[in-house]
Amino acid sequence: MFNQQMLELLGNETLASLYMTLVSTVIAYILGVPIGILLVVTAEDGIKPRPAFNQTLGAVVNVLRSVPFLILVVCVLGLTRFLVGTTIGSTAVIPPLVIAAAPFVGRLVEGSLKEIDHGVIEAAQSMGATNWQIITRVLLPESLPSLINGATIATTTILSYSAMAGALGGGGLGAVAINYGYYRYQVDVMWMAVVILVLIVQLFQVAGNKLTIASDKRRR
Repeated sequence: MFNQQMLELLGNETLASLYMTLVSTVIAYILGVPIGILLVVTAEDGIKPRPAFNQTLGAVVNVLRSVPFLILVVCVLGLTRFLVGTTIGSTAVIPPLVIAAAPFVGRLVEGSLKEIDHGVIEAAQSMGATNWQIITRVLLPESLPSLINGATIATTTILSYSAMAGALGGGGLGAVAINYGYYRYQVDVMWMAVVILVLIVQLFQVAGNKLTIASDKRRR
């Protein structure tokens, strides 16, 4: 069914998929966490309301989230070439992955922060806490389990995006499934790529669940 060359290919492309997913997730969170915080802080009931800014930022986030990923990859080819010097390969997929994922992460973070009881925030304000202290010592710590759960969702979503990028020369397991399963009719290779992707998702989910439980103070 599989020779040594094919097994090596699957191994290399599995690493490529993990590389694209993990690097894109880290960068998306570096950008997305501040977006989510700003959406919460500047909301009408936030600790520093800025309705016009909030609506503008929310509109930008919604627009970026509305663009289908494969179309986004094509739209940012020029930017991708400028940033990484090429539009083909695993590294070339990272810029569109980040652009697609950062707004999604921002909404996930926003949802997690909004789960916090407003009374906790009011208590911090009554004790003289600054806005920065409320963000770093109340909002983020109190929402940590939900943030970790959201990170698990984001990571698996980015993995699925990276697989779709295989249709445009992105590399990874998605490229294996398309190039061998679709173009060469090697269905067994396609299904093996799918099985590996499923196993990776399960690994991310199990790890995320364990971290969520470990960070939940209510379960200690």
